[in-house]
Amino acid sequence: MDTPYYFLYLPLMLALYIFTTHFHRKLRNLPPSPFPSLPILGHLLLLLKPPLHRALCKLSARHGPVLLLLHFGSRPVLLVSSPSAAEECLTKNDVVFANRPRFLAGKHLGYNFSVVAWAPYGPHWRNLRRIASVEILSAHRLHALQAIRADEVRLTLRRLFLNGKPAVEMKSVFFEMMLNVMMRMIAGKRYYGERAGEAEEARRFREIVMETFRVAGATNAADFLPLVRWMGVGGLEKRLVALQVKRDAFVQGLVDERRGGGCSGGGDEAEGRNKTMIEVLLGLQAEEPEYYTDEIIKGIMLNLLAAGTDTSAGTMEWTLSLLLNNPDHLKKAQAEIDNCIGQDRLIDESDIADLPYLRCIMNEAFRMYPAGPLLVPHESSQECTVGGYRIPQGTMLLVNMWAIQNDPKIWEDPRKFKPERFEGLEGSRDGFKFVPFGYGRRACPGESLAMRVVGLALGSLLQCFDWERVSKEMVDMTEGPGLTMPKAQPLVAMCHPRPPMVHLLSQI
Repeated sequence: MDTPYYFLYLPLMLALYIFTTHFHRKLRNLPPSPFPSLPILGHLLLLLKPPLHRALCKLSARHGPVLLLLHFGSRPVLLVSSPSAAEECLTKNDVVFANRPRFLAGKHLGYNFSVVAWAPYGPHWRNLRRIASVEILSAHRLHALQAIRADEVRLTLRRLFLNGKPAVEMKSVFFEMMLNVMMRMIAGKRYYGERAGEAEEARRFREIVMETFRVAGATNAADFLPLVRWMGVGGLEKRLVALQVKRDAFVQGLVDERRGGGCSGGGDEAEGRNKTMIEVLLGLQAEEPEYYTDEIIKGIMLNLLAAGTDTSAGTMEWTLSLLLNNPDHLKKAQAEIDNCIGQDRLIDESDIADLPYLRCIMNEAFRMYPAGPLLVPHESSQECTVGGYRIPQGTMLLVNMWAIQNDPKIWEDPRKFKPERFEGLEGSRDGFKFVPFGYGRRACPGESLAMRVVGLALGSLLQCFDWERVSKEMVDMTEGPGLTMPKAQPLVAMCHPRPPMVHLLSQI
């Protein structure tokens, strides 16, 4: 029987598709694009290969580390994996790439793209950024609220000291501590552990937090394939809508409670105590009620809560894991603390500046396991040029900071834990080889807060306790799926009070 002619057409059609796609890209001077790029899907199947930053790193290694143009469904994506290209995007083209992609999470969890993380670049975003930098996360405001962070760290020390079992699951310890830190600074309430708020309110808050991280961290095909959204396939959008109803009602209750407490205007201290962040914003609302609506206040608070908890908690978990696998570095950090601080008082936030080796450890952890391995996606507002290539308007920018910070061409033994590599580099980003918090207009405004709380918590844990692995086997450093690069296996560590610190710990 003769072979049907249409079987002969398939290879021809495939070859024609490849040729025309390649010719079209060359003609338009677009960056190279890896083969294969499937019709409709493009390179979207990469999202099914977690962790994404490693899959993209391998792709760049095969096809060229500087620039690649991918297609996630209908979205063109510029993948950057070199310091020079990252610098060009985030300095020369900073304004062009100052937008955010319009994902469904930004629409439903971000009050229709009106919060600082999701808002498009423009006057509204600039004002939100100013509020965050000047009113909420300024050095003055962080200093005013440092007693909250110190108290939460001490309560964590107390929890570990009174714990009857030496083996401690540290992921939940760090996560609950950071949630309490953020909620006390935001609304003056804590929802985990001792002195937690009203039981039902605390339960609602914990459920909302866990559902937020489950739903917001999920990949939504509708963000890349409009047909999926039109057909209503998947149901993730409905979950986002339902979740936001719960989030909004909960935070509105906190705002109403603080408003009912008689918050006065302005950002100064009131009645002998430091104002919570909600009270600061209510003071601004009293001066400009047309702009500082309840929705604006709620959006800022939810943004802070989401951005300030999982990232810092994850960094502390990775850092302690690295130290457990490298006990000599752990002992060296403890010796530095003993020499600089002594053993007759607990470490304070202001002491971190006098502990250079502890800061080197933190930087090395940020380098090896950045909380945002791909940074937060940007999007071009107009056509521009990067690396001599034409980048169309509406292109999503992914800076693979994990690939840059773990590139063997840039870093010697990049997968080896060597805090000493940061000695003498304090106060320097070392070019664009090390930019864990991003750069430019869309850089993370919470960098100072993260460095303060991570430094205080880790320094306190090392000062007060001896740490060991639960077995002779090394701590599993496998990365799990998720935008903030969590550990695949939560850290469990052996924790014993250091004998000279028992007296201080018993007094907390």
